[in-house]
Amino acid sequence: MDTGAVIELLGRDGQVRMVHKLQGWPCSIGRSPACDMVLDDAHLAGQHARIELDENGVARLLLLPSLNGAAVGRRKFEAGAALTLEPGAVFQIGASSLRLRRAADPLPPELALLPEAGPQRKVLLPALLLLWLGLLWFDQWSALNPGSPWIQYSGAVLGPLAVLLLWAAGWALLTQLFQHRFPFVAHLWRALLSVAGLHVLTFGLPVLAYAFSAPRLLVLDALLFPLGLAAMLWWHAVLVWPRARRALVWGLGGLLFAALLLMAARKQDQQHLFGPLYLSTLPPPEWRMVQPKPPEALIESLRPLEAELARKAAKDETDEPAESD
Repeated sequence: MDTGAVIELLGRDGQVRMVHKLQGWPCSIGRSPACDMVLDDAHLAGQHARIELDENGVARLLLLPSLNGAAVGRRKFEAGAALTLEPGAVFQIGASSLRLRRAADPLPPELALLPEAGPQRKVLLPALLLLWLGLLWFDQWSALNPGSPWIQYSGAVLGPLAVLLLWAAGWALLTQLFQHRFPFVAHLWRALLSVAGLHVLTFGLPVLAYAFSAPRLLVLDALLFPLGLAAMLWWHAVLVWPRARRALVWGLGGLLFAALLLMAARKQDQQHLFGPLYLSTLPPPEWRMVQPKPPEALIESLRPLEAELARKAAKDETDEPAESD
């Protein structure tokens, strides 16, 4: 007799909470101690269901007299029904979600363990942290007057650091809740790599736009923050819900699309939907890699406006007597 089978009790997160090894067929399930698998579920009858094999070796769930019956997916079955259990199918009796697994059923692929913080990570993480703190210090230094006291730098550096540590701890707590592990270092590495990379790009793109007279690079600079934030959220979330990668992509992608639409709607009366109108801070002139354009080039670029301005001036002169009357 085929006894290579187990019944798994699943939690709300889909994780296995208990495994019952079948000693033989059939297997009765309920609250009564006379059952083969006893569950502490007030929504079950004493003997709620029985799993047995038919003459072809197919597992079937037989529902015994009860109030709540069973459900497979969104389909509900009353007492007295008999249904075939497909390999790996999850069925619910009462408030308990169960899954039958047999030795002949295909196993899902083995998941790799999260790599521990090796020697390279132990070196790169402090180096990346120092780089990001240095960028924060430089931002504050460029905004303050020369000779400002050092205390004015502490809030600009330590404040974001505290927020980053709390961010990583919050995601690690979520992972502890759903995956029963606390990967604080993994979440800290992902958060730090994301914010440091965004910081470098948001600093470098305006410099490149200034150096090479490429103002359209500022459009990419404006799109970096929502794109980077969505990517960072997805990178954290796949550690918490590794089986929901596709759903997370669709959900965060929809939110990102809505955010970009709102950003463009706020600037619909401007020339460009994304990016600032001008550089608020100019780098040193030595950083220019292209020759500046002469004033004559600016005047020549404005020539197409000459005819339009003349037309409006003529219209104003024509309308002036009518307004005085």
